[in-house]
Amino acid sequence: MATHKSAIKRIRQNEKRRLHNRTYRNRARTLVKKARLAIASGDIDEAQRATMTAVRDLDKLVSRGIIHKRNAARRKSRLTKQMMALVK
Repeated sequence: MATHKSAIKRIRQNEKRRLHNRTYRNRARTLVKKARLAIASGDIDEAQRATMTAVRDLDKLVSRGIIHKRNAARRKSRLTKQMMALVK
């Protein structure tokens, strides 16, 4: 356990940030899941809308520093790949 005043403060800050970032991460997961369900349903318009919403949200998370840019790129790539398979 930390004994320095600055280390104790850092622990408090990290916990506060973790709880704050958790809501955004969960929202991104939900949006990606909705996009995948829309793709699975076969409705192209709805799938495109849901995919674009998920991609936009992932980009926001990267700009805020909540997730790593390569993590977002991987998720967006996989989602877009599924979307394009539906369109074809």
